[in-house]
Amino acid sequence: MKVRYRPRAKADIDEIFQYLNERSPSGALHVLSAIADAIDEIGANPDAWQATSLPDIRAKTVGRYRYKIFYAAVGDETVEIIHVRHTARRPWT
Repeated sequence: MKVRYRPRAKADIDEIFQYLNERSPSGALHVLSAIADAIDEIGANPDAWQATSLPDIRAKTVGRYRYKIFYAAVGDETVEIIHVRHTARRPWT
């Protein structure tokens, strides 16, 4: 499936990188690589991850880094990445 990003999701990823890069440039690259891999998995199999309480929105947690990617299927051919946030933050609604 094609993957599309909402502006908020792009901003989230940029903010994650900036925050982590100030502390550990190599760590920032590892986290972004894991997020990118998770998004590839979402694109390949969008129905595989948990549904949320929000209609039509699913979420995938990025393993050891504990970032959660919120996304929705748009039609039969596209997945839209809506939001990316760390699970230690207050829940997103």
